[in-house]
Amino acid sequence: MEAEQQQVLQILQQTTGMESQGIVWLRFSHSHIVKSVSINHDTTLLLTGTSKSKLSVFDVRNSQNSVEEYSGHNGCIKGAKFLMNDNYLVSCGEDNLMKMWDRRANKELKSQTFDQPVNGMVLKDEVVSVTYGNNVGLYDVTTFDLLRTHSLPATVYSASLHFNQRYFVCGGEDFLVYKVCCETGRILESYKKHFGPVHCIRYSPDGELYASGSEDGTIRLWQNCVGKTYGLWQRPEVMSINNHNNTGASPGSQDFVMS
Repeated sequence: MEAEQQQVLQILQQTTGMESQGIVWLRFSHSHIVKSVSINHDTTLLLTGTSKSKLSVFDVRNSQNSVEEYSGHNGCIKGAKFLMNDNYLVSCGEDNLMKMWDRRANKELKSQTFDQPVNGMVLKDEVVSVTYGNNVGLYDVTTFDLLRTHSLPATVYSASLHFNQRYFVCGGEDFLVYKVCCETGRILESYKKHFGPVHCIRYSPDGELYASGSEDGTIRLWQNCVGKTYGLWQRPEVMSINNHNNTGASPGSQDFVMS
């Protein structure tokens, strides 16, 4: 879930029951702009990070006030996640730091310093993908040990690791979406369909596709294995017929425009 650019964070909650079914808004008030949002494994807790360095944990069942707050960053928080049965938190920010927090002791446990501001992070199992400058760093989230680091041609804002950990996808300032080999750092594929910087990219749970969100107002879906029949994508020979006159299309992509 990406940042909500307002001081009142609103979340849709689906409610079901024997007598009624509907959608309600949950409102979480903040004194500063919310830049990061994460929900825990059983959807009872909400973790937010703001432009003024504050981490807050809310009880979704009682959204009026935060139940926990953490301060330790010096600048905008760009990502935050629950860890290890929700007993810990990991966060990163523009102060060049990634931090781990112990919720049971309500204190900071460790930190990792980068040579540039952190643009974002994505957690996949025990590996966190951290983007800073034009680099993507893969870290063990429990020890903060560096597993791999690779450089891209432009500033990278977001990266997502495939579940088999053989490659990751990323995007950033140059409008491109990249697929990169984790072992060697070689760029396996790159596509340019966005008309603005790519601020968010994520693999689907099954690893068959990934989604990229851009400043151009679009979300685009991409096949991990181009040409495979899957979901919205037809057999290659059918796609060839349907797209015969669409010379501007990138292989394996579907577009969704967000207003």
